[in-house]
Amino acid sequence: MTSSLLFNVTTFAYLISMLLFFAFLASRAKALGTAGMIAAYVGLLAQTVAIALRWKESYDMGVGHAPLSNLYESVVFFAWTIVLIYALLDIKYKYRVIGAFVMPFALLGMAWAQLGLNTGIEPLVPALQSNWLLYHVITCFLGYAAFAVACGISIMYLIKAAFETGGNGSSGGIIAMFPPIRVLDDLNYRAIMVGFPLLTLGIITGAAWANYAWGTYWSWDPKETWSLIVWFVYAAFLHARITKGWVGKRAAWLSIVGFAATIFCYLGVNLFLSGLHSYGGGK
Repeated sequence: MTSSLLFNVTTFAYLISMLLFFAFLASRAKALGTAGMIAAYVGLLAQTVAIALRWKESYDMGVGHAPLSNLYESVVFFAWTIVLIYALLDIKYKYRVIGAFVMPFALLGMAWAQLGLNTGIEPLVPALQSNWLLYHVITCFLGYAAFAVACGISIMYLIKAAFETGGNGSSGGIIAMFPPIRVLDDLNYRAIMVGFPLLTLGIITGAAWANYAWGTYWSWDPKETWSLIVWFVYAAFLHARITKGWVGKRAAWLSIVGFAATIFCYLGVNLFLSGLHSYGGGK
């Protein structure tokens, strides 16, 4: 059993999970929602084992590093954190329908990683040879994953709000499967409340890592600048929520904008802008 095979199993499991959640949304059959969640758990377990195996394979090759060092590995890890955060949300709240709006993010990441990126295990560049790699990447991606879940919930909120504003109510059809609109608003807030301190830790550990690697805590590298932009977007969300009572559509749209900024910070900067983090884009 190799990590590559298990990552393929993971991608297939996430595909099945997403399709089952879509079928659950259309049919309102609870068994389909349960099956979708089981498929997500199977994929999460397979991916966890695959990540551990890839770590072992790197040591067997004499490279010896955590599988977090290039674009392929980071995309795979991002998908894993998204499903992990969603699984924790499911355990606590049992709103299975949210999976139809979250699992596509994980599937898209895994499909792109498996089909479009270099899957080889390569030696670490000197700047990455530090224990700060683990601290920085894990905290950042857990924060990103919480923002992905918040984005999916915000999309649900806007769909339900548009439906109710149109005077259609929410007593039947697909919209009846959604949690109450106030619950969606609260879940969006809670997800961001999880993601924001994790992103903050990610920025702090990144600054410490930068000082170790380059001798300065902050150099206004494009990645650092965009990380700060993302931080300010979510800080503005929390500030407006707490002090101004921002709820509903404004909060949902700001959550979506924040996740768009997060994706650009993660992928756009690496792929399209040059800087100290450019090594992450071409691998």
